[in-house]
Amino acid sequence: MIYTLTLNPSIDYVVHLEQFVSGITNRTTGEEYYIGGKGINVSCILAELDIKSTALGFTAGFTGEAIEKGLSDIGICSDFIRLKEGISRINIKVKADKESEINCQGPHITDSEFEQLLEKTDRIADGDTIVLAGSIPKTVSEDAYERILRRLGDKQVRIVVDATKKLLLNCLPYRPFLIKPNRQELSEIFARDVVNEEDTAQCAYELMKQGARNVIVSLGGDGAVLFAEDGKTYHTGTLKEKVLNTVGSGDSMVAGFIAGYEQTGDYGYALKLGTACGNATAFSAGLAAKGKIYEILEKL
Repeated sequence: MIYTLTLNPSIDYVVHLEQFVSGITNRTTGEEYYIGGKGINVSCILAELDIKSTALGFTAGFTGEAIEKGLSDIGICSDFIRLKEGISRINIKVKADKESEINCQGPHITDSEFEQLLEKTDRIADGDTIVLAGSIPKTVSEDAYERILRRLGDKQVRIVVDATKKLLLNCLPYRPFLIKPNRQELSEIFARDVVNEEDTAQCAYELMKQGARNVIVSLGGDGAVLFAEDGKTYHTGTLKEKVLNTVGSGDSMVAGFIAGYEQTGDYGYALKLGTACGNATAFSAGLAAKGKIYEILEKL
């Protein structure tokens, strides 16, 4: 089983405007909403690829109920902890002449409620996969991911970490199966400009020395590169289509890689499917649909 963790899920409310002007009433030209959160995005793309997963995390209030129902409606199993106070956050995504986002803080998570989450991870068994994705809410201790990984102990679990900076680095001693920084994130981690293939490789290999088994570095319009634990380096390009959406593209790549590796055990195919999923989301209004993913996969 694949488990995805989203500590602070959301409803993403997307509004479209011809132009956003501060200080006045702006009228939308359209709007839609999506269930959001990096781990949830991974579960959604896995579902498009006919792979089951269980979404873990916290929900609260009427928005939390909507998140749980929304996942159930599209066939995704969830096992969230219902918080006693607050509401799950609503994030506003403004798509106008420029893209802007307003991300809210979310509900308060107590120590006892986080302990309930740790207890749920006890069901994770040898051969399972857990995806730790996104930032940690302010009300949860900064070592939240480490506490989860320590709880897993010596189980043979595939660990996927999609996080940044110190949050990512602190997970490396637990030998994550996959991490996915981009060049900007590598620059932040190593306090240097990462601008070319040589820089990228040096940083990726350093992360592998620190514990990462496989490192995908997304290169934006230049595709992606995988530094794999088999000692090989794999590259994929990208297609040139109009980018409609940047939200969830990286999460989609993670889901595609997990699915491709689960299906074949082939790192090259896993990277190719991951790239197809990331591209498909970028070329879609929301998260990618199955048909778009496989259409792009054939062209890569």
